[in-house]
Amino acid sequence: MTVIVALRYLATSGIFALATARVRPGHYAGRGRQIRKEIGWSLASAAIYGIPAGVVAWGWQEHGWTRIYTDIGAYPLWYLPLSLVIYLFAHDTWFYWTHRLMHVPRWFRLAHSVHHASRPPTAWAAMSFHPIEALTGAVVIPALVFLVPIHIGVLGLVLAIMTIMGVTNHMGWEMFPRWLVHSRLGNWVITASHHHVHHEAYLCNYGLYFRFWDRLCKTDKGLSSP
Repeated sequence: MTVIVALRYLATSGIFALATARVRPGHYAGRGRQIRKEIGWSLASAAIYGIPAGVVAWGWQEHGWTRIYTDIGAYPLWYLPLSLVIYLFAHDTWFYWTHRLMHVPRWFRLAHSVHHASRPPTAWAAMSFHPIEALTGAVVIPALVFLVPIHIGVLGLVLAIMTIMGVTNHMGWEMFPRWLVHSRLGNWVITASHHHVHHEAYLCNYGLYFRFWDRLCKTDKGLSSP
């Protein structure tokens, strides 16, 4: 599972880094040392993410411990999108509050400063975490599969969304069209324009997928300049 997580990171970040080179030539110029550090920390994080993922896979396949199911008829069809929303919202909630904790000075100096050493972030920075921070992110989805039923296909979609949004939010430029970013949907979903403000101002825009908690807790500082 560690190898799978590492390859998923390298493939996804590599694709979007290549897209950056094509669409924004020179955007990552002079950041070779930073990118090498981002890749190093990310591969270390892959090992940490892989351990609980491996335990879940083993427990599911060998002992049936989890609530993961493969029979699409086991639950009503309307539960498929509902389970997707439940997982994303639960993950976003966990991420928001642990992310805020990481900005308490003591925890920032100890762990989160590794992630913010990417100034500005690149497509390789999505998993660039200190092991302590990686551990907080590695447990949430594995914990949920023991609590909330989910079809294996929907779980794959959750992991795909987590990976793609993690990378695209750190690219340092906005890949989505302006009409979408500034639409009603864009006002509630996080893209690079929103997360980049966090890397500029630090004490705001803590969310991962949605702006719900940022708006509720008045930590939403809007979007960065185009």
